Amino acid sequence: MELTFLERLARATHIGNFEIVLLSILLFCFLVQLYFSLFVHLKLAVTKVDELPQLARKPLSVIICARNEVENLKQYLSVVLEQNYPDYEVVVVNDRSWDGTHELLETMAKQYKRLKVVTVTEGTKFIAGKKFAVTMGIKAASYDWLVFTDADCVPASPNWLLGMQQPDEQQAEIVLGYSPYLKKRGLLNALIRFETFFTAVNYLSFALKGMPYMGVGRNMAYKKTLFFNNKGFAAHMHIPSGDDDLFVNAHAHNGNTSIMIHKDTYVWSEPNSSLKAYLRQKKRHFGAGKLYKPKHKFILSLQIAVQFLFYVLLIAGMCFKTTLYPALAILILSILIRCFVYPRLLKRLNYGDLSWWFPILDLLLFIFLVFNSILSIFVKKVQWK
Repeated sequence: MELTFLERLARATHIGNFEIVLLSILLFCFLVQLYFSLFVHLKLAVTKVDELPQLARKPLSVIICARNEVENLKQYLSVVLEQNYPDYEVVVVNDRSWDGTHELLETMAKQYKRLKVVTVTEGTKFIAGKKFAVTMGIKAASYDWLVFTDADCVPASPNWLLGMQQPDEQQAEIVLGYSPYLKKRGLLNALIRFETFFTAVNYLSFALKGMPYMGVGRNMAYKKTLFFNNKGFAAHMHIPSGDDDLFVNAHAHNGNTSIMIHKDTYVWSEPNSSLKAYLRQKKRHFGAGKLYKPKHKFILSLQIAVQFLFYVLLIAGMCFKTTLYPALAILILSILIRCFVYPRLLKRLNYGDLSWWFPILDLLLFIFLVFNSILSIFVKKVQWK
């Protein structure tokens, strides 16, 4: 009787069929990792970053939603109001605050003519949540090009709006920016920054490849007409998150989306200082991801599943004498390739201090994502602030 391929391989190498299947799946997971690292993410590492335009093309509106953000507004709003851009307004939506935000905005509006304040008050006719506040800000905006950020964010330079303005291309309707977290002490801060880095690498890289699937509301821009022509957030108004990523997921495509990663256009943000707050934030993001387009959900799920299988099978492979050295060889090759790609990206995206910790943080991030996914199954209720 003719032997199968696995049987012939098993006899030649003295490895059992189970071990061969294990190594085959492990190798497949490695090759999928290789694809994402070298053919998707590396593109972001080597792409040329153009200089910022020197002139403002059209007027624009900056939209900021604030709920009990008086301290952050004191610290950061003036930087947004003093950009090197001649014709723009800043629309701040005070969403039912009670901490002195209203009084601060009234005072600043007297000092800055370009500041426009929109107030959302408590009442049964209002829909609670950030999406309603964002919609109110968009309605109040005077200009078609809208740039979005948050109250706890600060632009890296006065030239932020020069980079986030509407591109020359007539078909451009969305610009995806980059928003890193500020460096603090502790392992939690390192993990938060590393997770944000990988999220940014993924959505920016896929946008470069012509498949934009999300953006972050801390630093992005799109047309007001795009918002209203597609009925705003109507398709996902029933969930509290997704004012940024779900809108981009639904309406961004290769022909209307560009990215901006010039260091002057970064928007730095205050990270969560507690694990509980961070888990609550990730729960909101996880809920929005369920409504992504099927092809995007498939790719993102494939990335997580392959990473999970890779580590599980790696551990399993090290438990057998016959598969120990092949598993170690695959692990070493994976680390070498990933260390060729991601430390370069960490430096490009202003997280160079994490480069030396990359292998450890990569494993910790994987463990955290698995834990958070399990937790998300049991924790259902989420809210904005």
